[in-house]
Amino acid sequence: MSETEIPQPDRVEGAPHPRETVRLFGQDKAEQDFLTAFTTGRLHHGWLLTGPKGLGKATLAWRIARFLLATPEPGDDGLFGAPAVPETLDIGADHPVMRRTLALSEPGLFLLRRAWDDKAKRLKTQLTVDEVRKLKGFFTLSSAEGGRRVVIVDSMDELNTSAANAILKLLEEPPARTTLLMVAHQPSRLLPTIRSRCRELRLAPLDTEDMARALGQAGAETAATDAQALAALSSGSVGAAMRLLNHDGLKLYADLVQTVGTLPRLDRPRAIALGDSTAGKANEARLDLTLTLMDTLLARLARTGVTGTPPTPEAAPGEAAMLARLSPDPATGRAWAQLAQEAGDRARHARAVNVDPAALVLDLILQLHKVA
Repeated sequence: MSETEIPQPDRVEGAPHPRETVRLFGQDKAEQDFLTAFTTGRLHHGWLLTGPKGLGKATLAWRIARFLLATPEPGDDGLFGAPAVPETLDIGADHPVMRRTLALSEPGLFLLRRAWDDKAKRLKTQLTVDEVRKLKGFFTLSSAEGGRRVVIVDSMDELNTSAANAILKLLEEPPARTTLLMVAHQPSRLLPTIRSRCRELRLAPLDTEDMARALGQAGAETAATDAQALAALSSGSVGAAMRLLNHDGLKLYADLVQTVGTLPRLDRPRAIALGDSTAGKANEARLDLTLTLMDTLLARLARTGVTGTPPTPEAAPGEAAMLARLSPDPATGRAWAQLAQEAGDRARHARAVNVDPAALVLDLILQLHKVA
């Protein structure tokens, strides 16, 4: 397989790669926090970019990398005096650093991500120490340039134990003029010694307006009502919203709401049809999305009962009325929350032992039937 044909592990299906995403929406605070550290001379060598998947952490990492490689350091008085204090991470589309990073040819940048396994003909499941060791060659070659160097790790969650220890050693003894930008979806699972040696930039979920703008930039134009539903079902994650769009997730959730809406008198033919739609190898992505959306629906049922009000905005026609009817009080909300935990465990076990997908989905709907 040629280099251009190898799947990119740090790219969401159907969306541009983060290095190709020029603007970042909804993360002004994280950007400003980094800019403040830079302009006040408190630039740390290790940065953890944290938050759930799909919020734009990798996009922010690329924005910061381009900014660092293109911007003189504060106090670097050049031929024409001290440079102006930057107010944004933006650099021009015609800047050489922009062109080189788009082409993955920037000598001051190293991208650390999962590698392709030639024997298995697939991406490796972990980011291994062999990939981290390639940094030694990068630092040796780039040291002759004398400029700033940036390493993007996407993602820290995929490091195996040996690779994590190698990154820790790098954080303990960072090479001169080097900044590590590390994407972490679940930072609490990282080594405490890694977390303690980094500054954190935590990204926030996107609201409906920013979600619509981010999807538009990714080439996915949506109606206002769809943007609201996508923001609700994705918990403000652009990556999750793109997944919903790629697999017709809004219609799938609407079908799920209609099926659960027949409870406590379950419409079995509808439930069976929903399960059958996930059967077969070709429908693995639909099965994964169905299980995710069932978990989302259970969470929204639990929240409705505990708070006394269905979540807003409504994520499918008739959802609010269904949630209010099936979860009218805190005790019922707690029952749905308990089922969410049990259903998640059942689903994980069923996937591990290759239970028939249609049977798995139908079994989960029958569990909802019992609670209803």
